[in-house]
Amino acid sequence: MHDFTSALYLGFGHPSASLASWRALTLGRPAALEEPPGARKLSQEMAHLLRTDAALTFPSTLHLFRDAFQIAAPAGSVLLFDASSYPIARWGAECAQLNGIAVETYPHHDAANLERRVRKARRAGIRPVIVTDGLCPSCGRLAPLPALAHAAADAGGRLVIDDTQALGILGAGPSPAQPLGLGGGGSLAWHGLSGSHILIGASLAKAFGAPLAVLAAASQTVKSIMRDGETRVHTSPPSAADIAAARQALIHNRNEGNDLRARIVRLVEQLRAGLREIGLQLNSLLPLPMQTVAMPSLEAARVALAALEAAGFRALVTRSCRGQTPSLTLLITTRHGPAEISRLVAALTAAAGSSQFRRARLEAA
Repeated sequence: MHDFTSALYLGFGHPSASLASWRALTLGRPAALEEPPGARKLSQEMAHLLRTDAALTFPSTLHLFRDAFQIAAPAGSVLLFDASSYPIARWGAECAQLNGIAVETYPHHDAANLERRVRKARRAGIRPVIVTDGLCPSCGRLAPLPALAHAAADAGGRLVIDDTQALGILGAGPSPAQPLGLGGGGSLAWHGLSGSHILIGASLAKAFGAPLAVLAAASQTVKSIMRDGETRVHTSPPSAADIAAARQALIHNRNEGNDLRARIVRLVEQLRAGLREIGLQLNSLLPLPMQTVAMPSLEAARVALAALEAAGFRALVTRSCRGQTPSLTLLITTRHGPAEISRLVAALTAAAGSSQFRRARLEAA
């Protein structure tokens, strides 16, 4: 089976024999009492990669956003979520909402609408905390971070970015030759942004293949979360294995990351060219490893998925953030090759030409 459902974009698997050894998986103590061995060094390396003053590790983004909003959205704040934000950050905000913090949404990537919400909050003496994905996994488009960062700073608020999809993929200095940029530092590096009012949360479980999360922000913000974050008091920190895998991923990223991202770009460009030839509409404007193909209806998406499975390919049907129609999602990694992409295009050509798909397309028209 040809698998196009894995988000291990750079192909990092971290077999146990490749990792630095550890004396114990866990110290049996919460992070607030003692950081696991290697955690502080990892935090320093991640802060450098993400272009922030400091960073802090968490077992998951759910833990991370629970503590982040506890500090970043105190009384007198309003949380302004992009309407298509990934659910984990929303779940992390539920405790803040229970404590009386208002939570609102603004239309997906609509900076003008958001700026009006921010001005309204500012006139009411309320501090806006803007929350968005740096890179939307549904449409493959980048959030208008420069405009959002400016709006937050102008109102004395904060910008909180879930950069899980961008970490390890986007980097500094994008150009026609390097459309994803260099270094894998994520959305801030790609946009050339910085600011003490910006807070980044990201999982390393996708491009870097390590199941833990990192929060990166100004030193004072990180110190406050380190001192007062409740999940750091009541839950276990990342394990020694997670930390070893993350540190190994950063070494691989420094040594070979740009070459791996260039390989992904070549594979994705091959896929996009093939799909354009058969008239399938791609949502993303960039050659990102997650490619979503617009489907005319859920029935058409099911037909395409079944045809791919019959041909030996695993793919995903996902909900689109652009209207109510679904998408066929294909995740490209460095483990794929040009021949495999050619076979995938051939399978999709056959699926799109099938009588069932044509009938589903006509019924949706």
